[in-house]
Amino acid sequence: MRMPLALSAVIEVGAGLGMLLLPSPLAVILLGSALDTAVSVTVARVAGLALLALGISCWFARYDGQGRVARGVLGAMVLYNAGACALLVFVGAGLRLSGVGWWPAVLAHGGMGVWCVTSLVRGKP
Repeated sequence: MRMPLALSAVIEVGAGLGMLLLPSPLAVILLGSALDTAVSVTVARVAGLALLALGISCWFARYDGQGRVARGVLGAMVLYNAGACALLVFVGAGLRLSGVGWWPAVLAHGGMGVWCVTSLVRGKP
């Protein structure tokens, strides 16, 4: 469980910092549209803080081996990655919002979700 947690930590901390510092340019890359209101920028920055919190949780949980903390955080990452992947697919296919980073984000969330699930299944005591 250590590797998926460590990689999730690095990815989520990077994404969180990006959303905090450059929310509109990242929205253009991901969805092909800028954030044009103070409300949307604020919501994006709150999401960035949440990503930072996830990343920090993953970073510290990676030392728990097969313990309950690591399993709990990895389970949360399964939910997050599955939800993010599904939402991005809906936004791209249903709402026709996609930028150059849309497919990489869909594939990354899908792949990380599968990796987290397989790590949880393999790591059962």
